[in-house]
Amino acid sequence: MDISISSRDFHCLQLACVALGLVAGSIIIGVSVSKAAAAVGGIFLGAAGLGLLIFAYPFLKTRLNLDHLLPAIGSLRVHPNPGADHTVGRSNTNGNKEGARSSLSTVSRTLEKLKLGGRSAEES
Repeated sequence: MDISISSRDFHCLQLACVALGLVAGSIIIGVSVSKAAAAVGGIFLGAAGLGLLIFAYPFLKTRLNLDHLLPAIGSLRVHPNPGADHTVGRSNTNGNKEGARSSLSTVSRTLEKLKLGGRSAEES
């Protein structure tokens, strides 16, 4: 005896079973006094969660397809600073000294501003 069922009816049946499992598990846990009854409610909730996962699997498979995600992730690149000029054969010692001097002067200016701001706050 073969009974034909449409895909839509099958999905509705799946959702109804998931909803019934969630409701039954929640009620069992809510009214249970003993730990054993709560465990049975947990089994109902776990079965409903598994049913929901089985129901959502085709959707998740198409939306989270790794064959489409991995090339997109692989195309992400870290680009160097546009101002940095790294030519072959050039000594980096001079560039490092200049960079250190400019950052040292920036730190010095920031400290001076902080000192001036602290003094004006103390004097008030």
